[in-house]
Amino acid sequence: MTCHRVPAALACAFLLASATMARAADEPRVRVSTTLGDFVIELNPERAPLTVANFLTYVKEGHYTNTLFHRVIANFVIQGGGVTPEYALKPAHPQIPNESGNGLQNLRGAVGLARAAGPHSGDAQFFVDVGNNADLDPLPTRWGYAVFGKVIEGMDVVDRISVQPTGAVSTLKSDAPLTPIVIKSVTLIGEAATSTPAVALPPVAPPPTPPAAPPGQ
Repeated sequence: MTCHRVPAALACAFLLASATMARAADEPRVRVSTTLGDFVIELNPERAPLTVANFLTYVKEGHYTNTLFHRVIANFVIQGGGVTPEYALKPAHPQIPNESGNGLQNLRGAVGLARAAGPHSGDAQFFVDVGNNADLDPLPTRWGYAVFGKVIEGMDVVDRISVQPTGAVSTLKSDAPLTPIVIKSVTLIGEAATSTPAVALPPVAPPPTPPAAPPGQ
């Protein structure tokens, strides 16, 4: 948009600001409620459409209710959404394609899709970057970890989770909080709570027996 006259510049700026606000309103937000407090994630369906649709399907299904932040590393990440309080791996839908080449970086507060060693092995588990983690971004020679949102409220809660004492707990060999950190719910907030439909995914697959180690970075 180009403004040709000085008096029109204010109107032009208003239109640009309105367009920016409209785009922001289209970005769904979710509230993650945990036993250590709540934080809010703003999702980015423009840059990560497959990953956001996948995540919102799990949200709509209530998948994250009563799961753990089971992997916590100070100054690195907190990871959760796939392990139950009994330390079993929760059944998940089939894995999705990796969208790590979308231009979003693993900076502090970014939210990404956790995966195993295979590049397209992400399903339900997600993580929040506690620090700037360039090593998780893609390079021409390797896949990265797909960022699909960012924390916009409650980063102090993420920090609180990240510094909890950790160790080996049950089936987890390291980095598990010694006092369980439970995700009580992940819910859509604002207009998206009524306007964002769940995407139909194939039925969930049963977990391996015995449960496999949860994916990590």
